[in-house]
Amino acid sequence: MYQALYRKYRPKTFEEVVGQDHITQTLRRQVADGTLSHAYLFTGTRGTGKTSCAKILAKAVNCRHPHDGDPCNKCDACVGLDNGAILDVVELDAASNNGVDYIRALREEAVYTPGSVKKRVYIIDEVHMLSASSFNALLKIMEEPPEHLMFILATTELHKVPATIKSRCQQFAFKRILSGDIEGRLTWVAQQEKIDLTPGAAALLARLAEGGMRDALSLLDQCRANAGPVDEEAVIRALGMMGNVETAKLLSALAAGDTAAALATLDRLYRAGKDIKTLLGEMSALCRDLLIRKTAPQAGASLLTGGYDDVTLRGLSEQLTAPRLIQMLTILQGTAADLGRSANPRTDAELCLIRLGDESLDGSELGLSARVARLETMMSYPAPVPAPKPAPVAAASEAPVPAKGTVPPPARVEEVDDVPPPWETEPPPPAVEPEAPAPVAPAPAPVPVSADDSFWPALLPGLKPILSPAVWPFVSNPAMTVGVLSGDTLTLEAKVSVTKAMIDKPEVLEAIARAASARLGREVAVNVSAPAPKAGSMEDLFAIGQSLNDEQ
Repeated sequence: MYQALYRKYRPKTFEEVVGQDHITQTLRRQVADGTLSHAYLFTGTRGTGKTSCAKILAKAVNCRHPHDGDPCNKCDACVGLDNGAILDVVELDAASNNGVDYIRALREEAVYTPGSVKKRVYIIDEVHMLSASSFNALLKIMEEPPEHLMFILATTELHKVPATIKSRCQQFAFKRILSGDIEGRLTWVAQQEKIDLTPGAAALLARLAEGGMRDALSLLDQCRANAGPVDEEAVIRALGMMGNVETAKLLSALAAGDTAAALATLDRLYRAGKDIKTLLGEMSALCRDLLIRKTAPQAGASLLTGGYDDVTLRGLSEQLTAPRLIQMLTILQGTAADLGRSANPRTDAELCLIRLGDESLDGSELGLSARVARLETMMSYPAPVPAPKPAPVAAASEAPVPAKGTVPPPARVEEVDDVPPPWETEPPPPAVEPEAPAPVAPAPAPVPVSADDSFWPALLPGLKPILSPAVWPFVSNPAMTVGVLSGDTLTLEAKVSVTKAMIDKPEVLEAIARAASARLGREVAVNVSAPAPKAGSMEDLFAIGQSLNDEQ
């Protein structure tokens, strides 16, 4: 008869237990030194090895030939405990045997010495399910146990175990197994079972197990029926994870502000039988993964739920900022909590998606923080520098060129003399020979604003000590401000009006002017220019608020 993988590959020695070295080393040392306690309390999440370690400990204390604290698994005691022939080691399930009468019968039976082994061991799983009277009945024998008796209690909810029981036990906390350790164990089991498991699929199964080895082996057992190699696509297909793909598409539409597409996806999933609360829970889990990935890219890798591939998470992470994810998580959690009291859960879910698709509909502090974060992200990208306009051609160049050997009429010369040229401060052009007149040169075009101006980058290091920390990022970032020196005037070209509002202040301009004058050895004037903000934009509102603050 076929045996499930998690049962077939259950550890039989402490050395085979994965990811719990802090516990197995202590237990092995106690068995080897003979310093065993009469009661142990194993705590931790499901599938981390509590029951396995309890069975190994029960065998180790009764083994005829233990090796460094591990049972030999060959003597008659070890073999009898493995096949259930020895009845002096009893495993109880407190979830189904939690009555006080059952515990009283156990207490009366425990006083008798074991028949074929050294110690009588009681393994009570899910001990937190015992009733209060059952705990009181168990407490009596745990206070004064016979020398041949040992209790090993296991629970996933330590807070439900009375303090009187805890104080009489040695407590061992089983931690979640790291994804890397689970991946290695799955690869080894797949080799033993001749399963073609790819590294990507092993990593995905390890993340889906959420720190539980038993869950990981059960998932592998479910995926092994796939025809062909067990890769990531096979895992997704076998475990029915296509709903996660829909959830990722839904969140991507909300991140892009496409509320209509999000509502259409919700309608399709609802008609297909998707539970509203489950959908909101999956979206919350995805937002949590994205937030952990964004705030702790390396250390948080083991904390991810594992339901989404790295490409999907990377794409969504680029669309959403941390404040936006916090806002979305808060709305999703609040809506999911209120669904139990809702008269129409679907309407509440639709309202939730509408609020998530447009931050401006959320008037809370988190919504405001998300909008500010989006504005900061937009400002962090360099604004495109417009191409310089071609220099206007002087009117004099449009005049017809006289033919060779002719002289312009005197009346025309007097008319030109009556109109002052734009370069009247400059000396007049040299006389033109009658036989080869040359066209008048056009007026020089104004120097376009360019980030390649050499004076401004050289001036910046001297400005950092004299400018405030609030102004320096706006002045030093070439994507926000570019300075161009033209004669005795230094023009600061601000890319957006927000930057202009921050640097166009008397104290800032005076400090820059002093530094520029000192560097050139002559007086330099400083002015600021910026494109006009669009009406109703965030930049416009910021500039108005900044001007109001300056007036106050």
